Order: sequence, then C-alpha cells, then structure tokens
Amino acid sequence: MRHLTLLTTLALTAGLSAQAAQTTPATLTKGVLKIAMEGTYPPFTFKDEQGQLTGFDVDIARAVAAKLDLKPQFVLTEWSGILGGLQANKYDVIVNQVGITPERQKTIGLSQAYAYSSPQIIVRKSGSFSPKTLTDLKGKRVGVGLGSNFEQQLRAAGGINVVTYPGAPEYLADLAAGRLDAAYNDRLLVGYLITKNNLPIRGAGVVGKPEPVGIAFKKTNTALGGAINRALAQIKADGTYAKISRKWFGVDVSKP
Repeated sequence: MRHLTLLTTLALTAGLSAQAAQTTPATLTKGVLKIAMEGTYPPFTFKDEQGQLTGFDVDIARAVAAKLDLKPQFVLTEWSGILGGLQANKYDVIVNQVGITPERQKTIGLSQAYAYSSPQIIVRKSGSFSPKTLTDLKGKRVGVGLGSNFEQQLRAAGGINVVTYPGAPEYLADLAAGRLDAAYNDRLLVGYLITKNNLPIRGAGVVGKPEPVGIAFKKTNTALGGAINRALAQIKADGTYAKISRKWFGVDVSKP
C-alpha cells in the first residue's frame, strides 16, 4: 500500500468520499478502509459461534467506515505486532482498544477518545487471593498482553513476575488452570467474560482512573485523523454510538 497522502479539503467536506478524493491512497480510492484488530479480545473484537467477527470495536469500526463512505476490511493481527503493522502500511487504522498515552502519541496518530475503561486485576473464583492494588501482586505470576499498557503498568510497579502472552484467551486459560496467580486487563472485558462465558475467574481490584482509547492511524496522515474524528462525532450525535455501547455494556462508555 502506498504511503497515505493528504486529502483535499473538498473531499473531506464531502465526507471523505472515496469517489471524490483524488489524492487518497490506493486502498481508499477503491472504497476500502483497512482496519486492524486482534479478533481474540472479547467483547471488543472476537469471532462468534458462527465464526463471524463481532464485538464493540467491530461495530464502532463499521459505523465510522460508513460515515466515511468506505467499506471496512478487517485485518486480524496479534497485538504484539499491531502497531508495527500500522507503521509498515499493512492497514490504514487500528480499532482495538488502543490506549491514548503520551508515549504512543509520539509515534502514531490517535483519534479523540471513543471509550473509557479502567485496568482490573483478575483472579480465580476458587482461590482466596483477592488483591486490591498492584502492590498486592509483588512476587506473584501475573499474565498480561505483550506490548500492552497493562504490561507497562505491571513492570513499572516492580517486584511482579510478569508473564506476557499474545492475547487474552491464552493467559486467562492459564489463570483458570492455576498456572498464574492473577491476570491484568480491562474492567469491561472482565465484566463481559464473567457475565457471558461463565469462566472460573472474577474481578478483583480496579486500578487507577478510567483511561481513554482511540483509533490509531499513521501520525503523518492528519487528514485521515481529522476525518475519523468527525465520523466519531457524527455517530455520537446521531445515537449510533449509544446504541452500540448499550448493546455490549448496558451503559454509555464514551465518558470517563
């Protein structure tokens, strides 16, 4: 895929129409928005019993693509390589609970926040271990996604035996099997899994304040970033966002 170029003001005003934008990259002029996500991170992005890609982030991505008059094309990628794939032009955007942090904003573009959640410690239902803070995890084996904000937080806490995995299913399985003392991930994910999948896990301490997540794009492609922000504002204004949020969480997660 060619490097993303600046879009004309006229094309942006028209809603980033793939037909009108003569300076868009090849994928966009073909009417396609390539969207990277894991596909193994319920309830945000995962495959249902029929093998169809679904989830909160999937619905948000489709709604944003519709506002841009583009067809969404999903590219499933492990989290450990997802940011590198964006820099290598393997896709146009990432919609996969990408935390908005100052460190990431140095190298990639990030949209306005479209959701907020808090990190949570996860433990086995059958155990008596009930940590409240990261300090309680010192000396424990804790599973976490490789390259995630959660991994960085665990390492910054110090004294924790951090065990990294490519995705949530792997370390949650090890936690349930007793190979880990705890896991660390998103509170919304924990609540969903407990409610929908009846896994032998439970949420323990919620850590810190709600954190924002955004849609990632190449830092140099500010025009696409602006169009995405406008699309997010539109789906919030017309009620599409609230409908999606209530579908997956029962509440509006667009605010802290």
